[in-house]
Amino acid sequence: MHIRDWPISERPREKLLARGPGHLSDAELLALFLGSGTAGLDAVGSARTLLAACGGLRRLLDLDARAMTRLRGVGPARACLLAAALELGQRHLAAQLERGAALGEPHAAGRYFAQRLRSLGHEAFAVLYLDTRHRALGFEELFRGGIDGAEVHPRIIVQRALAHGAAAAMVGHNHPSGNPQPSAADRAVTTRIKQALALVDIRLLDHFVIGDGPPTSMAELGMV
Repeated sequence: MHIRDWPISERPREKLLARGPGHLSDAELLALFLGSGTAGLDAVGSARTLLAACGGLRRLLDLDARAMTRLRGVGPARACLLAAALELGQRHLAAQLERGAALGEPHAAGRYFAQRLRSLGHEAFAVLYLDTRHRALGFEELFRGGIDGAEVHPRIIVQRALAHGAAAAMVGHNHPSGNPQPSAADRAVTTRIKQALALVDIRLLDHFVIGDGPPTSMAELGMV
């Protein structure tokens, strides 16, 4: 059955307009960019096949545009649409920093760290600097390493925080393995950073660990 023959309430475009994009499945959202199906499948069916072949939405969108063009049913035009949509989302989040938006709420800040760090193939450690009202002053990736870890220097974090005139900071790093649980080393470095920042009256509000699924807030776990 073609999508135009589906009940109106189940068609991806109509569902998005009526209920919002959050009510669409990954396949339905992807179908909106594909526009049409392939090999006897409608757009949603083609999207499901593509997601299954790639191992899910994250693995698909982690590909660069050139790699996407080699996927069955994608091609250059659709690959460019997907890459552009992802870049727009990332720039929208970055614009929050440019406007000095408040990012003190853990889930919003965690999503920001995830967008910036999740797709990296190496482990990276970043810092979000905040003013007294928890408005963003800047974001920097300070340390990077191989898949086994990044060496973190609290002294440099303090220096950069002072340079930004920060009153508070959040830090985050990714686990390329996909495991979002804090390690013993993560807990130890969090304590060192918190103590170093406290010496100059800067609060460490949270440390996010980015892997598969939602970001892990170490503050919510009582580790900050």
